[in-house]
Amino acid sequence: MIIMKNTLYYGDNLDILRRYIEDESIDLIYLDPPFKSNQDYNVLFSDRNGTLSNAQIKVFEDTWRWNIEAENTFDELLKLGGKICDVLVGIERFIGRNDMMAYLVMMAPRLIELKRVLKSTGSIYIHCDTTASHYLKIIMDVIFDPRNFKNEIIWKRSHTRSSISKIFRRNHDSIFFYTKTDDYFYNQQYGQLSNASLKLYHYNDKKGRYRLVPVLVSGIRHGKTGEVWRGIDPNGQGKSGMHWITIPDKLKEYEKQGLLVWPKRGKLPQLKYYLEENKGVPLGDTWDKLGIIEASSKEGLGYPTQKPEKLLERIIKTSCPKDGIVLDPFCGCGTAISVAHRLNRKWVGIDITHLAITLIKHRLRDSFGEKVESEYEVIGEPISISGAKALARQDRFQFQWWALGLVGARPVEQKKGADKGIDGRLFFRETEKGTVKETIISVKSGHVGVRDIRDLRGVIEREKAEIGILITLKKPTNPMINEAINAGFYVPKGYETKYQKIQILTVEDIFNGKKIESPRTENSFKIKQARKRDRTAQTKIGEL
Repeated sequence: MIIMKNTLYYGDNLDILRRYIEDESIDLIYLDPPFKSNQDYNVLFSDRNGTLSNAQIKVFEDTWRWNIEAENTFDELLKLGGKICDVLVGIERFIGRNDMMAYLVMMAPRLIELKRVLKSTGSIYIHCDTTASHYLKIIMDVIFDPRNFKNEIIWKRSHTRSSISKIFRRNHDSIFFYTKTDDYFYNQQYGQLSNASLKLYHYNDKKGRYRLVPVLVSGIRHGKTGEVWRGIDPNGQGKSGMHWITIPDKLKEYEKQGLLVWPKRGKLPQLKYYLEENKGVPLGDTWDKLGIIEASSKEGLGYPTQKPEKLLERIIKTSCPKDGIVLDPFCGCGTAISVAHRLNRKWVGIDITHLAITLIKHRLRDSFGEKVESEYEVIGEPISISGAKALARQDRFQFQWWALGLVGARPVEQKKGADKGIDGRLFFRETEKGTVKETIISVKSGHVGVRDIRDLRGVIEREKAEIGILITLKKPTNPMINEAINAGFYVPKGYETKYQKIQILTVEDIFNGKKIESPRTENSFKIKQARKRDRTAQTKIGEL
């Protein structure tokens, strides 16, 4: 399969990689596997007996546990044998069977698949922190070969995670940069010149600012760069001799172009070096000043492990050619996907939650407009009632997130099981610059009745929302319809149009094109973060 279109996959990335992604089809892989690095080491390294069940909501940060799935994956890796087996057995003897070991065991087969799909000219960047980086590097060395390790990049986050007072504050992550072979694509990136360097360019002419650099440098050369030119013998300059920075014929060209500056007497010529010709300082392996993501950030989407776009922009520009393909197998809120799209690279994203898939779809639309929807496809989402029912049976939380995505709503941020009758929210304005109003959404995948309408009515009264929406997999009963009608209407000020205060939409209705009725619906992801920024600013003002 040749990837002709950008693709977003819902599902376990190990399964997606094996089923859909061909050998040597990807130019750049970036992955940031979620890990509970904020947990106490005693928890991460506590023994597990393998009988723990998976978390109620299936997200990867909840599956790094030593459970039956990790046990089975470990057994499969042992059957494969080879170096990866030897290394994992050694680590298991050292740290035991715990959540840290589960993380390494579950990552190993995924990294094996990622090596398979990477082109011979490709690169992989794996993002991690100090909790597991040393173990993960051993796994990477085994799979990708230590000779293909290029850098440990230190990314300074500009804020700290640790609240422990008796340690140096932890404020960086590691990014391991590996290639598949020595023949890999690499586009050198540059940082800005320092103020001290800029001050050296204190000359000016019609071409702009320039500095003067020597054309003779230390070290004896016996080739053309050591020849006498214009009566000057390089080897006769200084105790150890010198040589020209280039061959005399090239120096003649520089002179014709007016780039050589000769002193009136007693000094050697110098070459004009223009500021516009200086690309900057080649980047080292310590990166900072790339921005941070927080509540007040314009980039912020409320996703806990979101990375700044400048970080991904640097990685993509360095290691993905302009006609290349970027793969993020843990795409989360889609930073790598969004940046790849902006930089006109093709992309493949994989995530195991409908929450992430929904967030990415709205992020792309918000960034690139409605036309972007024709520029990629989503594989793995239900496209029929039977598929929706299957998802509901498999995981009601995934169904809930998927259903909210159908109407462009954002799931509420609450702990699992803390159901206050609100599954999602939408926002709208009565006028272009009017006050933001709210729509409360409840999603039901099982049996529904008139009580659900009454409960929703109570919720919108409690939350002072204007409209309530019930999304249901099953058809509403007549008493439900009547109860919704009896709730009355919402009439925006200055408008004749009225909207039913309680609206019922079935999944089948949505498939058939029915939409929520409300004024000027806005992007709920964008407004949610705008409200957060407003609250942050208000708090800071109040503290002054």
